[in-house]
Amino acid sequence: MVRRLLAAGAEEVRVFSRDELKQHDLRVALDDPRVRFHIGDVRDRDSVDRAMRGAELVFHAAALKQVPSCEFFPMEAVQTNVIGSHNVIESADAHGVRSVVCLGTDKAAYPVNAMGMSKGLMEKVAQAFARNNPGSATTVSTVRYGNVMCSRGSVIPLFVEQLKRRRPLTLTDPDMTRFLMSLDEAVLLVEHAFTHAAPGDLFIRKAPASTVEVLARAVAKAMGVEAELQVIGTRHGEKLYETLATREELARSQDVGEYFRVSVDARDLNYGQYFDEGDEHESEIDDYHSHNTERLDVDGVVELLNGLPAFRALLATS
Repeated sequence: MVRRLLAAGAEEVRVFSRDELKQHDLRVALDDPRVRFHIGDVRDRDSVDRAMRGAELVFHAAALKQVPSCEFFPMEAVQTNVIGSHNVIESADAHGVRSVVCLGTDKAAYPVNAMGMSKGLMEKVAQAFARNNPGSATTVSTVRYGNVMCSRGSVIPLFVEQLKRRRPLTLTDPDMTRFLMSLDEAVLLVEHAFTHAAPGDLFIRKAPASTVEVLARAVAKAMGVEAELQVIGTRHGEKLYETLATREELARSQDVGEYFRVSVDARDLNYGQYFDEGDEHESEIDDYHSHNTERLDVDGVVELLNGLPAFRALLATS
């Protein structure tokens, strides 16, 4: 995201995080005076305020993202994913930021784990701000997409490393399906939200999916090796398939080609509207999930992988 903003001619980009090592590595890699680095934590409102002064656009991606760790430490997920997001949004409003885009996840739809529940609450915090502050100059929106291939925490780098070491590929459940998306597609979704969002909008990226077994075999085929698979069982809090958009959201959504645009439910606390009125159309809609989206076979995933610079970089490392 930083590189795309710099390439687009941004005069200044601020990177705010608590990880000084990653900031140092990025500073060395970019070597660009337009990038300013701020050490802080979204849990600490004062540190957020210091970085927010004078900002025009905010992309909020800070989160605890690992499903198992959030299962064991759910209050840590709440502190970062919910309270931290609230701090970012309130600070942006206080400093007159034009637009805030909050990064979501498919695990926020019908969540069964602490990570998904906390990210779902992040979405609710963003939508509640839009609903309760119609006069704010700050547009707060959220984006939601599935797994970004080859990103930090993705299973693909693990598969590559296991194959290089001639070890079996460890699968949780071969029939488990996951959405597949490139980093470029994820960044384009954020840019779309910055450009087109109304307050409270949720943008959902459509994407193909595959089973975990197909993904493992595709990585092996792309590397020209034979895959040996080892099933280790489902981890804490994992789902058989991921939902990107619920039928309740789709009932108030707009299909804009590559995305669904879900408008905020702007009803007030007039409970008669909730209990006396219904939507017959909603019962005719199915969720949009990784079991009913376009399903790729091994060759389809291989083609997708070969088009990823991040995957080629993985193969080039020893």
